Amino acid sequence: MKKNNILIIIVFLIMLPVGVFAEDEPIGVETTGTITLSIEQARSLALANSRSLAKYNLTMQNNRLDDIAQVFSNLPSLSLGGPSASIGLWNAGGEGVNFPDSLSGNIISFGVSQKIFNGGKSIVLASINKISSEITRKEALAEYYAVLDAADTAYYNVLQSAVSLEAAESTLQTAAFALSVAEIRSANGMIKPGDYLQALAEKETRENARNQAKRDLALNSAKLKAITGIAELPVLETADFDAYETLISHLSEISDEKLDGLYADLWKAAAAGNPGLTRASLSSQIAKKNVTLAGRDYLPTLNAGFNLGGWGYSVQDGIKLSPGSFSLSGSIPLDFWVTANTVAKRKITLEQSNLDYLGAESSLELELQTTLLSLLSQAETVLSSRRACDYAEKHFEYVIELYRLGQNSVSELSDAAALVSSNRNQRIRAEFGFLGSLSKLRSLGAFASESDLMELLLS
Repeated sequence: MKKNNILIIIVFLIMLPVGVFAEDEPIGVETTGTITLSIEQARSLALANSRSLAKYNLTMQNNRLDDIAQVFSNLPSLSLGGPSASIGLWNAGGEGVNFPDSLSGNIISFGVSQKIFNGGKSIVLASINKISSEITRKEALAEYYAVLDAADTAYYNVLQSAVSLEAAESTLQTAAFALSVAEIRSANGMIKPGDYLQALAEKETRENARNQAKRDLALNSAKLKAITGIAELPVLETADFDAYETLISHLSEISDEKLDGLYADLWKAAAAGNPGLTRASLSSQIAKKNVTLAGRDYLPTLNAGFNLGGWGYSVQDGIKLSPGSFSLSGSIPLDFWVTANTVAKRKITLEQSNLDYLGAESSLELELQTTLLSLLSQAETVLSSRRACDYAEKHFEYVIELYRLGQNSVSELSDAAALVSSNRNQRIRAEFGFLGSLSKLRSLGAFASESDLMELLLS
């Protein structure tokens, strides 16, 4: 009877499917009538939904109005006088009371005043306003790339979480299969109680991992919805890793000599276009202009004015034209020590701005090197983890077949499944880590598109 039970168990195990670790279709596979969201659409939605970019747009409009106000401040100042009247009640020096003594009025008057020379401050201020507007544009550009990075990160995190969930589900199926077999063997006294308990623990562990993967997917989906501003997240298009295969292979085999040349090309692009570095350079220019502006206080100022007069009326003379007048005024500052102190403070600010620029340059160099090396490391890991995953899956097929036949234990099957899971997760992290590093490198170099960056990396 016992031999018959054993025979039935063996037949049951042989009938179970072998491909427990066969990969499911990844998230985003298009089906007929399914609405999908591509990475380009996610970026566009994130840009349109960004409140920070909207604020920068308003700031740039405000800067344009400041530029116009600066131009207006250098134009002549016009004044127009309206009707006015005055009356004298009595003549104290005359005989008797003469009431009213006098009556006069001004019908209209017109005047013009113009700054002739103010030490050249207007030119310097106009230059500072222009640089300030350019700084705002660079800050907006930096925010533009920050939004793109956030959109890419959120999009890839959802894809990675979905693929990780599929892997966790597959591992859970393996654990459930091992437990079902252990239950049959335990009922027939074919395994020790400890092996059965281990199968139970393994199944619970894998179920917890699956549940955690579900929570990660829900959290990352919520972040992507918040960034793009959409209420319901459609199916995401899968990352087309085939489009990056040539780049991955190229970067994984790059020599140290070619790496130095590649970094030099990347640095050249970043130094010319990185908005953060450009902003630091422009801030240094403003600090230099402010030193010049403070020094203008040593120079005199000169103003001119002309009053056309106007038509007036008095009791004695009737209506007559008031004579015009011309005025010229100037001032020479004598408190040179105040100006010298201001110039000294502005020079300190200039030195600080120069140090900020050097710091921004150093930070960009380090970040560029780190991101490039990370990209190369991820490319190598993608290829190696794929090979390791393939070997681990073949090893698992061999182990599970032995487990079907009762020639190894739950522990050996668990180790084989864990090896597959570990290598698969490593491959998933490497592939999406590669895409993340590529996005960051695009932003650091301020490339117009990812294809431009890939062209440079392949050159």
